[in-house]
Amino acid sequence: MTKRNDFVYSDNSEPHRLRTKQILKEYPNVRKLIGKNPSTIVAILGLVFLQVALTVILHNQSWWLVVIVAYLIGAFIDHALFVLIHECAHRLIFKNQAANKIAGIIANIPLVFASSVSFERYHIKHHSFQGVHELDGDLPNKWEAKLINNSFIGKALWLLFYPLFQLFRLGRLREIKPFDSWVALNWVVQILFATLVISLFGTKAFVYLLISFFFSVGLHPLGARWIQEHYLTSGEQETYSYYGPFNRIAFNVGFHNEHHDFPSVPWNRLPELKSAAPNYYNSLVSHNSWTKLLFRFLFDKEISLFSRILRKNRGAVAINDESKPDVDLLALKA
Repeated sequence: MTKRNDFVYSDNSEPHRLRTKQILKEYPNVRKLIGKNPSTIVAILGLVFLQVALTVILHNQSWWLVVIVAYLIGAFIDHALFVLIHECAHRLIFKNQAANKIAGIIANIPLVFASSVSFERYHIKHHSFQGVHELDGDLPNKWEAKLINNSFIGKALWLLFYPLFQLFRLGRLREIKPFDSWVALNWVVQILFATLVISLFGTKAFVYLLISFFFSVGLHPLGARWIQEHYLTSGEQETYSYYGPFNRIAFNVGFHNEHHDFPSVPWNRLPELKSAAPNYYNSLVSHNSWTKLLFRFLFDKEISLFSRILRKNRGAVAINDESKPDVDLLALKA
C-alpha cells in the first residue's frame, strides 16, 4: 500500500447541519429532546468521589495493583468524567453558564491536568468549523500525520501520548482566547488538589491518577473513541457513531452523529433521538466495538492520521467570516 501524503479534501459543507434541518422537517417532535439534564451533576460528584476514594485506598498498595486498577477501573472513571466535562461544555446541565463551568471544573479534579475550561472553547470551534484545519483542534497537525502515518509503532505511541499531541495543535488554532480568569481558576484547583494528594498520600497516589488519565484517552479500548468519531474507516463518511456496550458507562458518548446533528440534546436523550429518526441514523456506517476498532486502527495500513476530511471553508462561509456563530442555533434555544 502507498502511504497517504495528505488529508482528504472536500468542497462540501460538513454533513450535520443539513441533516439537522432534514430531521427537524420530517420529525418536528425531535425539538422536545433539546434541553438540560441537571441530574448529571450527581454523576459528576459520585465519580469524583469514587476516583478520590480509589486514590486513597491504593496509595499504600503494590505497584502492580495500582496499574491494574488504573487500567480496568480508573481509566473508565476518568473517561466518564471527561464525557461529563463535554456535557458542561455544551451547557447541557444548568441554564446558567457559570454553573456549567464550575461543574466542569469539579469533574476535572481527578484528571490531573486543567482542561475543562479550555476544552469548551476548542470543542465548540470543532462543532462550528468541522474539518477547517485552522479552527478544528480535533484534526492532527500535518507534521503529526506525516510522522505517525500508518505505522503500527507510530500509531501505538500516538495513542499512548495522545494528550501531548493535542497540546502541539494549539499553536495553529485561530480565534481562541487561550487564557483568562476561568482558565486560571481551573489550574489553581488542579494544582491545589495535586499538592493535597501528594502531601497526604504520597507519590503513588498521584501516579495512580496520572496513569488513569493517560489510559482513559490513550492506548486502551477507550482510546479508540478518538478514531471512531471522525477517522475515515468506511469510504468518506465523515462522522461515525458507536453503539456498543461501553456507552452504558460512558454516558452515551458513542452517539456521535446524533450529538453533532443536535448538540443541545443531553446524553440521556441521545438514544431516543436515534430511535426518533431511524431512517437517518440506521443508514450510516457505525461501530459496535471500541476494542475491535483499536486493533484495526493499529494494524490496518489503510488507516493513517491522514484519514480525515479537511475543508477550506464551511459551506459558503469562509473561515475568516466572523458572522458565523460558534454555537449551534439549536443550542441558543435550549
